[in-house]
Amino acid sequence: MRLSHYITLAVAASLVAILYWGANTIPPPKKPVTEMQRPNSGGMVAQSPGAATAISFDSILNASRRMLSAGASDSVLKLEKELTSVHDSTKMIPLFVSLSKVWEHSKQLPLAAYYGAKVAKLENSEKKLTFAGQFYLQLMENESSASLQAWEAGEAVRCLEQSLKINPDNEETKLALATGYIEGTGEPMRGVQILLAITREKPDDIPANMLLGRMAIQSGQFDKAITRFEVVLKLEPQNKEALFFLAQAWEGKGDKNKAIELLEKCKKIVNDPAFSGEIDQKINSLR
Repeated sequence: MRLSHYITLAVAASLVAILYWGANTIPPPKKPVTEMQRPNSGGMVAQSPGAATAISFDSILNASRRMLSAGASDSVLKLEKELTSVHDSTKMIPLFVSLSKVWEHSKQLPLAAYYGAKVAKLENSEKKLTFAGQFYLQLMENESSASLQAWEAGEAVRCLEQSLKINPDNEETKLALATGYIEGTGEPMRGVQILLAITREKPDDIPANMLLGRMAIQSGQFDKAITRFEVVLKLEPQNKEALFFLAQAWEGKGDKNKAIELLEKCKKIVNDPAFSGEIDQKINSLR
């Protein structure tokens, strides 16, 4: 699990439970908790895809076709052919549902998400659009290709923006949209402004403070980060993500002893051997 994706992970369970396109959704595998360190650096913040150029849909489609079995390939071609002769959106929906199922059963989740999102957009359903956007974010979190991450982030943002047009007050959707901007589109300030607006109305909002704190660390504003994570810990003293990032903020300020104290506390709460090994390595590097 990548702790930097706090908001996205908070909604992952609902994505598995609610089959918004009618398929037996197979959620992407989650990263282990030890993957919190940025490669080739002494810090602990995972990098986002940022300003990577998004891959084209045609490229994704062509690459995924090569992964299909003969039967699945025939099904996709048949459904695509049917779509070319349909102009009524209500008749397109069941075809998109079927395409989503075929791609999902073939474990080509970006395309399963794409056609599921098509259904959500045509139905203009707030609930389905929000879940579609969240599912894209979940895929983005587990994706190793920066260009595919950027595509998934862009698709997530489009779904979530359409959902917010239907209900501008849905905080869950706002948080997900902020995550998409910050983690994947190369427009982090748009996400930050959404989060700041939330905390102006709800100063104790945990997900918003978590992500604002992490952004403060990435920009070197360690005092602001400490304030954000302390807000969270007043409400949830056992919040391992807040403890972990608070330790990083104190490390950034040069207080290694405070960072070690927080890391030790975090290690006890998580109680996982692999995680403990990572934390011990970090603690030893600080001593």
